[in-house]
Amino acid sequence: MISILRRGLLVLLAALPLMAGAAAQSPKEVIQGTTNQLLADLKANKEQYKTNPSAFYDALNANLGPVVDADGISRSIMTVKYSRNATPDQMQRFQENFKRSLMQFYGNALLEYNNQGITVGAEKKDGSDRASVDMTVKGNNGAIYPVQYTMTKINDQWKVRNVIVNGINIGKLFRDQFADAMNRNGNDLDKTINGWAGEVAKAKETAEQQAQ
Repeated sequence: MISILRRGLLVLLAALPLMAGAAAQSPKEVIQGTTNQLLADLKANKEQYKTNPSAFYDALNANLGPVVDADGISRSIMTVKYSRNATPDQMQRFQENFKRSLMQFYGNALLEYNNQGITVGAEKKDGSDRASVDMTVKGNNGAIYPVQYTMTKINDQWKVRNVIVNGINIGKLFRDQFADAMNRNGNDLDKTINGWAGEVAKAKETAEQQAQ
């Protein structure tokens, strides 16, 4: 059974691709439209993706760049304490490792989705460049899981900055995991960046334990 965290990240991934060119849309319209588009693509290509998961991961990765505020997310996870001393190359490598690890660990969750039900709810604005969008996901067992996206407007385009799944703040979870990894690695930023896929796995286990 897909865990609560994996369901939430499934929805996060469902909301990500194909958002380029959506500058004139509201945050809710962006989430609703792109979710519909991705699920339609998944329905058409699901069997192909199951036999060729690398093609599925590549397709998701290809769409992440213009969709997510990768720089903002990366700096938020690192916090100012570490990001202010990071080189541009280190920041870029961390962004790429972060996106790749999510695809590798949670891509299969999307392939397990069987149209149980996703409903986009209310949109709440917080000024001109911040907003949140609510969503509910129906699991295989019939349970309803609340999801909330934090979105930010960059260059007139709404992008995903964070997601809260069933009360679990994914951004904070990764931020705590990064700080813990830096402590264990003696503040070696390169070592933490290179081992980030393993840190994501640990964060997933932590979230699943919290959910249980």
